[in-house]
Amino acid sequence: MLEKQKVEDIMTKKVITVPPTEDVVFAFEKLMKHRVSALPVVEDGNLIGIVTATDLGHNLILDKYELGTSVAEVMAKDVICVKPEDNLYTAVQKMNEYGREEGIVNQLVVVKNHEIKGIISDGDIIRAIIQ
Repeated sequence: MLEKQKVEDIMTKKVITVPPTEDVVFAFEKLMKHRVSALPVVEDGNLIGIVTATDLGHNLILDKYELGTSVAEVMAKDVICVKPEDNLYTAVQKMNEYGREEGIVNQLVVVKNHEIKGIISDGDIIRAIIQ
């Protein structure tokens, strides 16, 4: 089943992004407002990083950020991506592979020709499996 379904069939196409200059507090508010788990960081139309609700929320609660901390200072720079035409098995493999190295990876940015086309999460994949 995972081999037959494509990323583009279940990905979220309306991707909410954040600039690297955004304050982490405002980025976290954006995550909560839109009920998303990650925000790709985009500068001049280029994907340069990603911030997650887990990382930002955890560090805000622990008061690890100074006032005025920007997204650029805390973002993950190595963004794990898939292509729209990749199948779900490939997406799960990437989450698993990079999750072992980087900690938990539960969302992937979907990119084609250097352009963000969507984002796919482990929740999206689970919903696709149980439907």
